[in-house]
Amino acid sequence: MVTNFDFLKKADKNLYEIINDAERLYRGEFFEQCMTQTRRFGEIVCKNVLGSRCTTEVTFDAMLATLKDCTMGSSEEAKEFVEDLYFLKKHGNNATHSVTVKQDGLEALECLKRAFGIAVNYCVYSCNADRRILKLNYDINLLITEKKSGKTLSEKYAEGQVKEKKKTKSVKQKPQYCSVKSKSQGKKHSYFWHFVGFSAIISAICLIVLALI
Repeated sequence: MVTNFDFLKKADKNLYEIINDAERLYRGEFFEQCMTQTRRFGEIVCKNVLGSRCTTEVTFDAMLATLKDCTMGSSEEAKEFVEDLYFLKKHGNNATHSVTVKQDGLEALECLKRAFGIAVNYCVYSCNADRRILKLNYDINLLITEKKSGKTLSEKYAEGQVKEKKKTKSVKQKPQYCSVKSKSQGKKHSYFWHFVGFSAIISAICLIVLALI
């Protein structure tokens, strides 16, 4: 079965199994359990990234504080990485300790998206994975249907443009005709020549009569 986190399997199978369970919980509409699982995922990632720098820290919050100090002055990607981990911790804690069941699907989905970004950065910058995975996007269709959409947004847009062009070409333009009917001048000419002929005949008869007188 293809998942959004397949790229993580080679880098860290344990993390892959944890976040894969989170996606399964989401599909089963166990949204709070899904968020709790993403928090667990974030905590282990944080611990792995710190490595030997993690000494006396025993809580997720303490490890995050240490990681934040380590990334001071680093790139925006590093800052976003820490912010995403804080996001998973906060919402995971809320889901775990909440008195009432919220079942917030959108919140759980956001946790999965953040976990995806964390996983990509963790693989590239901590496990030396292929940098091409930085171009990956979280596929919601794959999450829900367990079937890969197969096309990126840009590919779908390009395909739509091609279809639109074909549609335009298939519509035949109707020719514009300007049919102004002009009155035939033939009848006027025929009347005129009939009159001339008739007048000539009369004139000829008159000349003959005058010649005989």
